[in-house]
Amino acid sequence: MVAVVAAVLFGLALLFQLIGFALSVITAEVLVTAGLLCVALHLAGVGNTVQVRSYRRRR
Repeated sequence: MVAVVAAVLFGLALLFQLIGFALSVITAEVLVTAGLLCVALHLAGVGNTVQVRSYRRRR
């Protein structure tokens, strides 16, 4: 999930850079930094834990 957020942030950063668009606080550099943070969290294992419960019957 965190990797998908990073991909979206990188896509927005690319669009901001190509268009030359910037808001007062949100620039392409801020989006790239946020994307790198999300990639680092993904590589650290945050947000990708899947818990599967298995019920075994005892005889």
